[in-house]
Amino acid sequence: MIRHIFLTKFKPETPEDRIAEIYAGLSALADTLPGAQSFTGGRSESPEQIERGYMHGFVIDFDSWDALQSYADNPEHQALGGQLVANAVGGIDGILVLDLDV
Repeated sequence: MIRHIFLTKFKPETPEDRIAEIYAGLSALADTLPGAQSFTGGRSESPEQIERGYMHGFVIDFDSWDALQSYADNPEHQALGGQLVANAVGGIDGILVLDLDV
């Protein structure tokens, strides 16, 4: 299984309802794609408070690297990803992605 971990430093002016709307779109997409197992995301509530500005994130599990690639190539994913980049501090610099083989 591949665990796709995505963290974002959103611009301060990005409202929480806009972030929730983007995440809802990603969740709905994950529900329709073969090989995508779940979407979990939201705002950090960590008592450690060491997010370093990455206050929002999500995780999607995929059955395989091919399933992750299908997600990456999906036009809806690309549009939603563009919205994430547009709302992140510094564009792509405000995003971290890790893909772990678990």
